Amino acid sequence: MPQPRMMLVVTGDDFGYCPRRNQGIVECFQAGGISNVSLLVNASAAKEAVDLAKRHNIPIGLHANLSEGIPVCQSLQKASTLINQHGFFHGKMGFRQALEGDQLSMEQVELELRAQVQLFKELTGHLPQHMDGHQHVHVLPEVREVFAQVLSDLRIPYTRVPVETGLHSCPWLPAHLHRFYAQVEKDALDSIPVFTRYRIRWPDMYLGLTTMGQNMSIPNLQRALSHALAAGLSNIGSSGGEGSNQPVVTAELMVHPGYPSHPQEGGCGEGPDDFSQSADRQHELSMLKDPSLLALYSQKRVQLCAFKDL
Repeated sequence: MPQPRMMLVVTGDDFGYCPRRNQGIVECFQAGGISNVSLLVNASAAKEAVDLAKRHNIPIGLHANLSEGIPVCQSLQKASTLINQHGFFHGKMGFRQALEGDQLSMEQVELELRAQVQLFKELTGHLPQHMDGHQHVHVLPEVREVFAQVLSDLRIPYTRVPVETGLHSCPWLPAHLHRFYAQVEKDALDSIPVFTRYRIRWPDMYLGLTTMGQNMSIPNLQRALSHALAAGLSNIGSSGGEGSNQPVVTAELMVHPGYPSHPQEGGCGEGPDDFSQSADRQHELSMLKDPSLLALYSQKRVQLCAFKDL
């Protein structure tokens, strides 16, 4: 069998979060470390991010946000099931708890998703080529059905399915992260029939949960890529791979590079969270720009691309 190659979308999430995250993401793109960005339209530096994407010709999609900050849809900002008493989304775990408690209106979820796509279009001048969920909200029960319907209606072709090969053989992950990632994976697997029914596409393989923050290293990235290539060969053609003489595995690597947010600058209405202020953001930035990683891509026959190239 000919040596397989990989078409890899490296997506910088949380574009627009703050000027320092924007700066790091642009530098990473210019260095060849990422090939795609996912925009938070309700974040404080979203307009600046779009201007930077236009200036540097960075492929841009939508990071749909139902868990952090303030809704985009004005009718949901005063009183809705999506916000707490302070007018903010319920948070990463709070959103999940409200969903489990049957406290969220899916009609309001749909209104907010459509409002975010509309704002994306107003900012960029076009619809997103891909749309995923901030903190993986798009694969949650009930939400995934609404999410798929919106993508289908608006003909947004690609999403993210966060199921990572090799996730369960990562002893370095703390127990609470293992539990959260295992739940994300279960929700993502349950989303596949829904996304399939609506003819939404996604790359053959997904990487990124095992290589976040301090866990991002050249050996860990190499391990994740090897797992994805091996598993992807048996998965070619299921969603994004094109059949040809030379096997091609399509994959997405989710990353969160940037310079750490200043305490009072950025976020989606509540200021920047600990995740964005962490030194982990700059660690990811330096890893993704590392010449030895770019050499590894070349050695492994990995070609970085955007969703529109799949």
